[in-house]
Amino acid sequence: MTRLLCAAGACALTATVMSAAQPPGAARPSAQAPKEPATFGIGRPATPEEIASRDIDVGPDGVGLPPGRGTAADGAPIYAARCAGCHGKTGKEGPNDTLVGRIPGDAFTFARDPKAPKTIGSYWPYATTVFDYIRRAMPPDKPGSLKDDEVYDLTAYLLAQNELIPADAVIDASSLPKVKMPARDKFKPDTRTDQKKK
Repeated sequence: MTRLLCAAGACALTATVMSAAQPPGAARPSAQAPKEPATFGIGRPATPEEIASRDIDVGPDGVGLPPGRGTAADGAPIYAARCAGCHGKTGKEGPNDTLVGRIPGDAFTFARDPKAPKTIGSYWPYATTVFDYIRRAMPPDKPGSLKDDEVYDLTAYLLAQNELIPADAVIDASSLPKVKMPARDKFKPDTRTDQKKK
């Protein structure tokens, strides 16, 4: 134990002597940082097929909509089986987001009335993004499991329930972007550009 303490004391003394021996302002020796490896040797590049399977976003203008078609009649049983448990039998009951409902006169009262229901019929600006959201995120227990025709069917069903398309309408990549949503003109693109503060 005595030897150990002496060794520790000698180290401390050596460090003090070395520190005192350096002229003022001289750079102190530093431990060289370990060099990071070029790669960590894990993972692999994604294949084109894997990238394509995730590159499925649909824009407001309909760019990215896949082939297929759908009707409200075909969407009703899919909604009952896959959606009603979260959104209610008619899309108005919840417990999750209310999907169906319009505000009288299609008024956009959300700034004045925070309790106004934000539904597909009252708040969503583009019908194409309804398709996009269902396709990517629904149902929550198995997102991405619906076939494109099923997504078109559900989108048609929800648009028809909100009285945005006729009950017998057929929607596809050509007709869906033409659906005029009541809230479309209520959202403005952010045209600001980043500017450095002076």
